[in-house]
Amino acid sequence: MSGMLLISGRVSFIYHRDMAPLTDRFVAIVGAPRCGTTSLSDFLRQHRDVSFSAVKEPHFFSQFDLNSCSDSQLRERIETDYLARYFPDYPGNGAVLAEASVSYLYRPEQMLPILRMWPEAKFIIAIRDPMELLPSVHRRLLYIGDEVITDFSRAWSLVRERRQGRNIPRSCVDPRWLYYDEIGRLGKHVEEFISVVGRERCLIAVFDDLAADPSAVYRSVLEFVGLPDDDRQDFAPQRASRGYKSGRLQRLLKRPPKAMRSYFAGEQYRQRVKSLDRPDGISSRVATAILAARKRVLRWNITDAPPIVVEEAVRKNIREFLKDDVERLSRLIGRDLSHWLGNGRRAKQERAA
Repeated sequence: MSGMLLISGRVSFIYHRDMAPLTDRFVAIVGAPRCGTTSLSDFLRQHRDVSFSAVKEPHFFSQFDLNSCSDSQLRERIETDYLARYFPDYPGNGAVLAEASVSYLYRPEQMLPILRMWPEAKFIIAIRDPMELLPSVHRRLLYIGDEVITDFSRAWSLVRERRQGRNIPRSCVDPRWLYYDEIGRLGKHVEEFISVVGRERCLIAVFDDLAADPSAVYRSVLEFVGLPDDDRQDFAPQRASRGYKSGRLQRLLKRPPKAMRSYFAGEQYRQRVKSLDRPDGISSRVATAILAARKRVLRWNITDAPPIVVEEAVRKNIREFLKDDVERLSRLIGRDLSHWLGNGRRAKQERAA
């Protein structure tokens, strides 16, 4: 039987009578997407004092608005629908609870229930040059099946139509990820997030720093979260960009139609939707065989990611659109980001030369 335990004036959760209470420490890597969140997640996941979510990106608090819940309702929802689902293997040793949902950056008001349950919660905000970020997000959405327009310049031009509900791929889980203009407005969203949760709760992780010196970024994360240094030496990049041979096959396996999801959905999707009280309708042996076959086909379908080509007119349009926002972000974090208004890596290389 699950329940609650009150320690030092704070509520901690237990799943069973004989299970030790969960820690009151909670940290979330909140995006933006394609800004090194997978590497940051790997840093925390492998630390001995961290219990990382079973699914890297639960998106729980952005998916469900829990602000209207009473304290008792909120505790019950988090205990039964969040902790039991995404932290089923919590060891009960007071480890820091951690997850990484990039959607949280764009839903700051829905972080308030986190603060009600974990008053000392902390957030790591990853940011990146939007001239590199947006084409990378587009390529990732193609890979996971939410996007079907292979040319980024064309996808950028469709944002207005997509806001009106047109040209949305059937396989797209959430059309808001196709609003590339909004995803790139990091100044706006970081400022709004900080205004809701408080500056002292936030650590800004700049992708440039992560690429140049991941060890230094890791130490800053440990200090921010309050974790001891574990002498980690391996900082290999995570989740390199990938392409595919067949877009239709990729979407079928990554974003299967509802009627086929019980059979073809991946493990992370299953974890998000499966019933915690009863099996999902197919035997574990059959499910294991199907997932193994799915992985083999996905591996066969993987190929090198195509080069990112953005028309110069589109680059100019994006720079003009985001100019004020980048300056806003620079002021907010106290760091000159004016080089982001150039042509991405090419401009940096030209200045270095």
